[in-house]
Amino acid sequence: MNFERKIYNQLLDWKEKSNGKSAILIEGARRVGKSTVAEEFAKNEYDDYILLDFSKETKDVRKNFEDNIGDLDTFFRNLFILKGKELHKRKSVIILDEVQLFPIARQAIKPLVADGRYDYIETGSLISIKKNVKNILIPSEEERLKMYPMDFEEFLWAKGNTITMTAIRESFEKRRPLGDAVHRKIMQMFREYIAVGGMPQAVQTYINGESYSSIDRVKQGILALYEEDLKKYDVEEKEKASLIFKTIPKQLSDHEMHFTFSEINTNARYINYVESVEFVSESMIGNLCVNVTAPDLLMDLYADRSNFKLYMGDTGLLVSQMIREGDETEAIYKALIYDKLSSNLGMVFENVVAQMLNASGKPLYFHEYKYQPENATKEKKYEIDFLTVKNKKICPIEVKSSGYSSHKSFDYFIKKYPIKVEDRYIIYTKDLKLEDCITYIPAYMTMCI
Repeated sequence: MNFERKIYNQLLDWKEKSNGKSAILIEGARRVGKSTVAEEFAKNEYDDYILLDFSKETKDVRKNFEDNIGDLDTFFRNLFILKGKELHKRKSVIILDEVQLFPIARQAIKPLVADGRYDYIETGSLISIKKNVKNILIPSEEERLKMYPMDFEEFLWAKGNTITMTAIRESFEKRRPLGDAVHRKIMQMFREYIAVGGMPQAVQTYINGESYSSIDRVKQGILALYEEDLKKYDVEEKEKASLIFKTIPKQLSDHEMHFTFSEINTNARYINYVESVEFVSESMIGNLCVNVTAPDLLMDLYADRSNFKLYMGDTGLLVSQMIREGDETEAIYKALIYDKLSSNLGMVFENVVAQMLNASGKPLYFHEYKYQPENATKEKKYEIDFLTVKNKKICPIEVKSSGYSSHKSFDYFIKKYPIKVEDRYIIYTKDLKLEDCITYIPAYMTMCI
């Protein structure tokens, strides 16, 4: 089954505006559906296409790139003979799949685009693409699209549900509750999404009606692939990236969720692991959330990158990482789906919020600050879970894994900083409400912020 994906419309926009003047690189973690959407787009939007999958392409095809890219008439003649088909000019596309495995093909984009005969779509797994570009010229003719795991709306589409997200958006925009019955139904679906995650293979297994054990086996297989790829990267890095990735559940199980290097090694220091942390984040298998020392519109200027949280890129994979450590598959899935979360499982809600914010194009920042409340004898530390910018104003966000709605950190934040604040959101498990100048929204509305 080919699921409807939002990136498809972005590809349509590229095709129309580029008109052959640039190639497009779909980049993302492995198994998020890059190759599938590229081929589906080629089938629907062009008269014909050729798929070059560099994970299994022949030596002859590779040699054609190496020997003949300077003579494109010969290059295309040989390519068509080797692939057994000829393409019509300006009506066809060539897909360079898993292009990170053959960097010469990526470098060839420059003369191929300049030639103008065909369009070009590249796909690349970021977990290995960074290591394979050191000796090539990255083409300026290459545009890039980031592809994420399926979001909640795409998950609903996969279930054949096209009406729920319309109701969610309308409720959010009008600041009107959905009502208890509707809210409970959507939260049930959202918990299923958290448990399954957004990796298409896992979603397909779910749609097929298979057990959660079967779904988990699919996700465990994806985690194993990630770890194999990280080990290849770690040849020079002494398994630093692998260790960082493996400790994410443990890091998030801590109350503050801040990444602590002592969980890796008692002698570990940020300076020795910074490149590996950035690699896990840039590979899109983890979502990095950085502390800002001051809430400002230009938050990156105040980023303290040594103080950070690291979330899983897909919450469903986080669930499977947790299960692998505890070996309680059925218990954990039932806890998630039937709203029986224990306190140590509340981290999955914050992880899915981070995932949804990141997928909607919002960089992840949080803010720690000290404040001395009235009648207190000393300053205490408070934290805003996420900070984003909306309408050129700061927008603070807090996440509660239950209906608990205390907001001292919000109150003191407003008192401490004389800044203009847009909406303040508490993301929790109950229906939408407005109270104390705060908008309380259910977790499934995060993508509307």
